[in-house]
Amino acid sequence: MIKLSFLLNVWRKVKRAFIILLAAQFIYIILLRWIDPPVTITQLTNWVSGYGLKRDYINFKEMSPNIRLAVMASEDQLFPDHNGFDIKSIKKALETNKKSKRIRGASTISQQVAKNVFLWQGRSWFRKGLEVYFTFMIELFWSKERILEMYLNVAEMGKGIFGVEAAARSYFKKSASKLTRTESARIAACLPNPKKYKAEPVSPYVARRAAWILRQMNNLEGDEDVQKLLAVPKSVKKKSK
Repeated sequence: MIKLSFLLNVWRKVKRAFIILLAAQFIYIILLRWIDPPVTITQLTNWVSGYGLKRDYINFKEMSPNIRLAVMASEDQLFPDHNGFDIKSIKKALETNKKSKRIRGASTISQQVAKNVFLWQGRSWFRKGLEVYFTFMIELFWSKERILEMYLNVAEMGKGIFGVEAAARSYFKKSASKLTRTESARIAACLPNPKKYKAEPVSPYVARRAAWILRQMNNLEGDEDVQKLLAVPKSVKKKSK
C-alpha cells in the first residue's frame, strides 16, 4: 500500500512538471514572435568550446534584400510556399542516404530555425522528433518574415559568428544592410559548414558555390512570393540595439 502511494505521488509530480514545461515552452514560442532569444544552446556550446560568441541581432528591414534572397536560393528555395517541410527533398534525401555513406540533409529554413533556437546540434531521432514539433509550432504562430529574420539572426556563419550582422562586420567590415549580391552569396555559401569555410578570404569551394547561388538568386528573384520576402513589411518595427 505504501509502495502504491509512493508511485502515485511520483506520477503526480512528474505529470505536474510535464504540464509546467509544456506551458513554459508554449509561452516561450509565442514570446519569440516579438523578442529575440537571449542565447541558444549552439551559441553556448561554441562559447564554451573556445570559438567565442559574436552576434548582433537586427530586425528584418536592416537586412539587405540580397542576403535574404541568397539564403533562400542556397538553403530553401521553396521557403515562401511550404508549411515547414519539403517532402520531396526529404524523400530524395532518404533514398540517397540509403545508397551513400555521405549523409544528405533536407532541412528547410524553418527546420533549421527550430533546431538553432530551441534545440542542440545532432542527428538523434529524439532530437529530430523535437525539431518536427518546433517547426510545426513556429510555422503555426510566426510569420514567414519572422522565421527568415530569426534564421538570419541565429544561424552560425563562421567560427563563433552568429547572424548576418556579425558576419557582415567580421568578413566585409560593413553592416548587413549594405551587403552586395556577391558578398551575400559568399556568406550563404558557408552555411553548410561554417566552421570550415569563410566568406572572406574566399576559398575555391566558396567561390564555386557562391557562383551557383548567384545563378539561383537570378532565377528565384522573379517569383512573386519571394519578392514579398524581399520587400520591407510595414508591420516590422525598428528594434533598439
